[in-house]
Amino acid sequence: MKTRNVTIFSGHHFEVPQSIQRIDHRATHGWQLRYGGTKLFSDHTNDGSGAADALRLATKELLKRIAVLPAPSLLQPKPSVSKTNNLPVGISGPIVRQRRGSQLRDCSLAVLIPRFGQKPQRRSIYIGTENTYTPARFQTALARAIEMRREAEEAYERDTTRDKRAQARAHRKVLKEAGLV
Repeated sequence: MKTRNVTIFSGHHFEVPQSIQRIDHRATHGWQLRYGGTKLFSDHTNDGSGAADALRLATKELLKRIAVLPAPSLLQPKPSVSKTNNLPVGISGPIVRQRRGSQLRDCSLAVLIPRFGQKPQRRSIYIGTENTYTPARFQTALARAIEMRREAEEAYERDTTRDKRAQARAHRKVLKEAGLV
């Protein structure tokens, strides 16, 4: 699990997991958990002496939430405003090209396949040539492209959640060995 070093206003240093932020504002001092909603874990002191206990409680709640909630998706949820067609995210086309040595142009859709921890792949779904292209063939290819993208997104999110939970288990083990959880 990614952590970072944070020095609070009192000069105390903490190793803080990702998804937990420090809040020090006027009379509010504590750690805010930002995973599956937000929750503030107050120091209950003005001098920062309760920060370690508050961070321990916030970390414990973070690990609990990671164990039951899906990981936040990093995939683009909807098409960008500059996209000029009404195709879903990750699908572009129709792409028309003429292959070397061919007399006819062919048409296809491009599907971007996200893969967790790896570069995304680009898949092509054939629609037809300029002689065989029909709106029905386009709709069939589009349905295949949408299904292919949906399956890839589900696999990506499943793998992201699996990795996040493995990192949380490893972090919990480190904290147990240090006597912090």
